[in-house]
Amino acid sequence: LNYNNLPDYLEVMDEAKVTEWLDSHPHFCMQYFTKKYGSFFLQDADHLVPRDNELHRRRSVPAKRSSRKALQELKKLDRHELIMELVRDVADDLGVNSLSHKILVNVNILLNADRSSLFLREGEGENYNLVSRLFDVREGSTVAESLHDEGDAIRIRNGVGIVGYVAQTGEIVNIRDAYQDNRFNKEVDKMTGYLTRSILCVPIMSDGQVIGVAQVINKSGKPGVFTAADVETFSTYMTFCAIGLSNAKVYEKSLMESERGRLLLNLAKKLFEDQTSLDRMVIKIMTQATELVKCERCTVLLLDTNSKDVMFTNKFEGEGGNYRRISDHIEPACFETVKKVVLTGKPCRLQVDDNEQVLEKDNIKTLLCMPIYNGDDIIGVAKLINKLNGLPFDDRDAQHFEVFAVFCGLGIHNVLNYEQKCKALAHYSVALEQMSYHATATHEETEQLQMAVVPTAIELDLQSFQFDDAALSDNQTLLACLSMFKELNLIQTFKIDVKVLCSWLNTVKRNYRAVMYHNWRHAFNVAQTMFAIITTGCLGNVLSPVEILSMLVACLCHDIDHRGTNNAFQAMSASPLAKLYGTSIMERHHFAHSVMILNSKGNNILSGLEEKDYANVVDMLEKAILATDLALYFQRKDKFIKIVEKTPAEWNEDHHHDLLRAMMMTACDLAAVTKPWEVQHKVAELVANEFFEQGDKERIELHLEPIAMMDRAKKDDLPKMQVDFIDSICLPVYQVLVAVARISLLPC
Repeated sequence: LNYNNLPDYLEVMDEAKVTEWLDSHPHFCMQYFTKKYGSFFLQDADHLVPRDNELHRRRSVPAKRSSRKALQELKKLDRHELIMELVRDVADDLGVNSLSHKILVNVNILLNADRSSLFLREGEGENYNLVSRLFDVREGSTVAESLHDEGDAIRIRNGVGIVGYVAQTGEIVNIRDAYQDNRFNKEVDKMTGYLTRSILCVPIMSDGQVIGVAQVINKSGKPGVFTAADVETFSTYMTFCAIGLSNAKVYEKSLMESERGRLLLNLAKKLFEDQTSLDRMVIKIMTQATELVKCERCTVLLLDTNSKDVMFTNKFEGEGGNYRRISDHIEPACFETVKKVVLTGKPCRLQVDDNEQVLEKDNIKTLLCMPIYNGDDIIGVAKLINKLNGLPFDDRDAQHFEVFAVFCGLGIHNVLNYEQKCKALAHYSVALEQMSYHATATHEETEQLQMAVVPTAIELDLQSFQFDDAALSDNQTLLACLSMFKELNLIQTFKIDVKVLCSWLNTVKRNYRAVMYHNWRHAFNVAQTMFAIITTGCLGNVLSPVEILSMLVACLCHDIDHRGTNNAFQAMSASPLAKLYGTSIMERHHFAHSVMILNSKGNNILSGLEEKDYANVVDMLEKAILATDLALYFQRKDKFIKIVEKTPAEWNEDHHHDLLRAMMMTACDLAAVTKPWEVQHKVAELVANEFFEQGDKERIELHLEPIAMMDRAKKDDLPKMQVDFIDSICLPVYQVLVAVARISLLPC
């Protein structure tokens, strides 16, 4: 009926006749009032939403107790009265699940159907899904027993099957024999053992758009098929139900938006509570992210802003509250996807179907990648992995997480600024301490060394592996260093000013502290061992002059400003050095101190080098000093042994040279164990006493029990520990260097 042009005779009817006419045309009434006044139910939805903290307490609306009449009373009503009674039953229910269940139970009563299902639209555009969490609902069932969770819900693509066809076309479909319709999936009956005969599907419309599909199956009684009257009844009832479902969806959305706002406010509060630790900040972010989007785990990657390529300096990963940080440069899982997010600045979603091999390798079923911004700059990428319900990440997840990422960027930016300021303060503290303790060599010291007669390496026995420095004074050790530079022809090759070299040597010696073992004498002995290896072990044929210069300088500087305590002590005491350098704490400090001396007035022995050679020497100097960290030696030892075993003649690659120089530094640093017993025994006592002093500090200052090697109370166990140290750490490096000298290198 065209209700915009009512019959003329209605205009002269009295109210009673109009009422009578409307009662006899219920389908017309519902169409008319839905179109004319349907928006009335939506325009003031605010009154439907709970106030204040009640909104935050509830994520869903509890099912209201049904107010409709008993089944026996309903059967006494005629069709129109029954429809109106069932409409009233669902009119004030705002819970999507409870409302849907009421609708389906009522539909079964209305149409005398065996069971029914309701599919609601999820997603935008043409590729949306029709999702049913309430299917095969029967009369007398409850919401709890009929409701299925996300993982068990039925999902049908738009246009697929009977339900998909109804959603796509908006047409009512009445099938008398399901097995005669090729859109029907017979496999469902095979799996369930249920026999489907007749099907009636009706689109649920709101504002001219399909918002869902209602379906009833198997008309009870004879003839067992749904009639034209059933179609009209079903369509009429679902027209009213569409208003209730729309209201319920609006209400559900308001609850979800409120919950989202609560989580984001909670995140902001937590982020600004503590901005002093990057680890704690990122762990908070990851914990909140998994809660917001309901996923298994989260990974946060921070970009190396100093690299031209896409590289990450820190990776935070974990799940279930267990998170860990991986430092240094790493290549994350799904690197190409992550790289794409960084380069485009756009989020990316993947699931196993998109790249089966890459995702399954890392136990990833669904993935959502989002850039983390600091202003206009991308500082990292956040990855959400595997939604808890097993479904792909959708548009709503992406929208929520995009807002979330803004908070992340702000929080990380603040923490990085704080850490930078802390490092600057630590740097200042260290520099102040250095300045108060150390001084550059005086003019008199430099002139005295420059004017002295330099003995030859042979006269000083510098080429001997049994060399003992005990007979030399401190000034004579400086002359011995000059002798090594001359013997290796470094002064002439690199145009080193002798006065500058004398000033530099005196300054380096001055910048070693008077600790028990890691002092100037140790540095001098390490340099002498390196000199002996280069001049007698044929390594001069493999190392370039630039490498030889960097190695000799590194040996003399490798423990400069040592405090008599190791990296572990620096970390445990939270010293300024530990705050300044995260790993290889003392070694990084030794290198920084060495560069500081080189840059000081009158001490730059590298000033005569070409720019490229200068950069190479500084780079090799850093690598050589860091190589004295035994933690790095353990990482590289096996790799070096494999290179020697597999490719004994290949020393052309830079990487192989880096490893060779690192092994040589370790060998020279530990060379005291190769000396005659008298020398070795004396050095061992110095090392032990320095260790014991650190152990005493740990016990007194830090209130910690030292390890056995540093525990004065366990000094009787020291010989055994030293033998173990020689066997497990020292012996392997000397064995592999002997193999290099015998097999890999050119003859002397």
